Amino acid sequence: MKNSILILVVSLFVFSSCKEKEVQSLPPQKINVYQVVPKTVPIYEEFVGQIYGEKDIPIRARVDGYIEGIHFEEGSRVKKGDLLYVIDPAPFMEAVVGKQSMVAQAETILVQTESDLKRVKPLAAMDAVSQRELDMAQAQRDASVSALNAAKADLNIANINLSYTKIVSPIDGIIGRTLAREGEYVGKDPNPVILNTVSNINTILVQFFLSENEYLRAARSYAEESKNKIERNKDIVEVQLILSDGSLYNHIGKIDFIDRNVDSSTGTILLQASFPNPKRLIRPGQFARVKIKVMDVKDAIIVPQQCLSELQGQYSVLVVNAENKVEAVQVKIGEKIPGYTIIKEGIKSGDKIILEGLQKARPGMEVIPVVTPYENESTNKQ
Repeated sequence: MKNSILILVVSLFVFSSCKEKEVQSLPPQKINVYQVVPKTVPIYEEFVGQIYGEKDIPIRARVDGYIEGIHFEEGSRVKKGDLLYVIDPAPFMEAVVGKQSMVAQAETILVQTESDLKRVKPLAAMDAVSQRELDMAQAQRDASVSALNAAKADLNIANINLSYTKIVSPIDGIIGRTLAREGEYVGKDPNPVILNTVSNINTILVQFFLSENEYLRAARSYAEESKNKIERNKDIVEVQLILSDGSLYNHIGKIDFIDRNVDSSTGTILLQASFPNPKRLIRPGQFARVKIKVMDVKDAIIVPQQCLSELQGQYSVLVVNAENKVEAVQVKIGEKIPGYTIIKEGIKSGDKIILEGLQKARPGMEVIPVVTPYENESTNKQ
């Protein structure tokens, strides 16, 4: 029995030895590798922003009264000067008539005082009347002129108030939902102070916030390259817009406003970017993400993200050394960009990183490296 077990163990050992020799005798296999080449890599970050129209003009009632008519379709396009609301004009028309009568009265008094002055002047020249009477006639005539001017000013104010009963669009744009209906009294609290809003959305504005550190990093980066961009007549800061559905907006925007100060309560600074909106796809009030380049990393060592292996927070790659043998190298990673990761420590320029077949490759295995270009679709879109 013991002899049988011994024969079985020896047989298994001989079989495994033959199998190992058979595996070792296999010729080196070709494997695709990515050769590391230092590159200047732009680092982008995304920030949540809110969208506004280029002009968002609130429509207010400048006089109080009852709305008599609404002359637009909610959500439609309106042109500058189009009639929007009509407030009951009757009280204001009565005010105009009253002021017109005051003007007529002042004109009558002026005619009378001018007539008196014309009569007194020649008499004063002949010493037929005293100088005091001449001065009084002149003063009454001047007072009548002032009274007429005041009456005309009151009439102008009454006409202006009457004109305010017709509310027209101040710009070309899209009008929103009305906050007041026909028959509602407006112009004084608690009634709607803002009746509606007209927005020009041919260009849209996106406002977003950067932390103080993010702003400093971006500002330093663009300060270095701003001179070259100005010489090439290009915008210094260009940004992209990612819509709420994850799609990339197909127009490039630019930063056109940076606030003068950092908000001490939040530690952030307000920035504004403008984007063309020819198809009027984007509307005010939407939220979107702004993608902005914050810095350039020069001579960056980058590898495709698929080359990295992670175990308990430690990252490594498989490198083909000068002897065409596979080695596992631990690396320290930096910023991630679409499709790639920047490597801070562990590998250098010219190293060959296994790109495909990571499951088959083992440290110590001899392979035939085939340098393969790596093109990442998301990188091209960036």
